[in-house]
Amino acid sequence: MATYVNKRTAHRWKLLSVMMLGVFCAFGSFWLLQLMQDADPDAQLGGPPNEPDYIVENFSFVRMTDNGQPSYVVSGRRLAHRPLGDVSDVDQPVMRGIAPGRPPLTVHSDRARIYHQEHRVDLLGNVDAQRPATPKSESLRIRTEALTLLPDEEIMKTDQPIEMQLGASSVRGTGMVANNATQKLHLATRGQIVYPPRERR
Repeated sequence: MATYVNKRTAHRWKLLSVMMLGVFCAFGSFWLLQLMQDADPDAQLGGPPNEPDYIVENFSFVRMTDNGQPSYVVSGRRLAHRPLGDVSDVDQPVMRGIAPGRPPLTVHSDRARIYHQEHRVDLLGNVDAQRPATPKSESLRIRTEALTLLPDEEIMKTDQPIEMQLGASSVRGTGMVANNATQKLHLATRGQIVYPPRERR
């Protein structure tokens, strides 16, 4: 007695077997990829998050205000941006405040760290801030080893010893908060102030 085999049914079973094998391979590949990413979390981000994702040599950029006016310019010899914390390290930075209606302020230092999300700049090593005299204010020069700038608020502050020259007067102390917009300055601790002698009439 001959056995009857339905060719259409046999073809469907072969097709189903091939499809099941393909699904199994796809899930196996996905599982293997997940294991590799769990073993190397840096692979998900394209590299270690604390390594620079870009470096710029001899750079200069302008920060604009909300109404499209230039606020300040940052330039330097080298900038290295790190994605972890959105932070940039700068060699030989120069910051120039160019906000309209404000006395221009220029700050130099050996290095800086820019915290982009916080709009904060920490300047380190031989910090030298200078503001020229204007019809309404005397010239100002501040020297210290560490200074924090809040450019949007036009505030400079430090807890380090400072040497300040205000016009012909000199000030030494430790700790300071200076506001370039209001032209007010506060010393955190007692310091030494030297006034020039008054001119004889």
